[in-house]
Amino acid sequence: MKTMIFVPSHITGFFQIVEHKNPLYTGSRGAGVAIDKGVITTVRSSRADKIQVKVDGNYDPSNITFKIIELLREKSETIEGLRIHYSLDVPMGCGFGASAACALGTALGIARILELPITFNEAASIAHQAEVELKTGLGDVIGESVGGIVLRLKEGAPGYGLTDKIIHEPLYVICKAFGELDTTTILKDPKKKRMINLIGSGMLPRLIADPRPENFMRLSHEFAEKTKLLTSNVKESLEIVKDEVIGASMAMLGDTIFALSEYPDTSLPDPIIAKIDSKGVKFLK
Repeated sequence: MKTMIFVPSHITGFFQIVEHKNPLYTGSRGAGVAIDKGVITTVRSSRADKIQVKVDGNYDPSNITFKIIELLREKSETIEGLRIHYSLDVPMGCGFGASAACALGTALGIARILELPITFNEAASIAHQAEVELKTGLGDVIGESVGGIVLRLKEGAPGYGLTDKIIHEPLYVICKAFGELDTTTILKDPKKKRMINLIGSGMLPRLIADPRPENFMRLSHEFAEKTKLLTSNVKESLEIVKDEVIGASMAMLGDTIFALSEYPDTSLPDPIIAKIDSKGVKFLK
């Protein structure tokens, strides 16, 4: 028996960290965009007692996978005999929310194949909790759950946080990843967190007042510059695409440029070209 889940990538444009003692209430406020390239998670039942994890065919003792399993065992102790495979359309650690996509696909896939007595939001909240506790993300799970250009109005896991969406015409999302940024290090740095929150807290009200894709990109660019998170690679690329797109900025948190465009054409070499995914996570099988 097997099940397959597609989880879109989610690129955050700007954010504010909001922490609570309970990880389900912890998260971020801000805005991001889900794209139709992401992670397909396949979960198969197995006669073996062990749990096997592969990423694109290679064995991977993924922290996020086993954290999900640890949390799911609080719901059911009999989580054994599984083969979990991830197929990624986007790079890890580059601001695409790939770890969140793996977490969400794992939680939903195991819940379905083992017929665990939990709802969609309960499974998704476990994925969010794993991200928060491992400090690999704060708002990607809820963004990937709903899709679109997502406004995270209230921090927290699905079922706890609150989202809205920008109404938009069909648009392309053009990206170029240069490498990884260590999300964990940034989220643990008190000075960086203070700067992020100081700048990020003023962005969402301005987007709500003018909820257009152009304004989302404008505010994202402003956030990247004012927080001094903007990398030299992204800064150079912004100059290349500035006359080609609706707007461009840096993916939070990754050494990656992302842009919204009416057209799939770009002067960037070796880009990732996607469309906005407006539906969010979906079961393929």
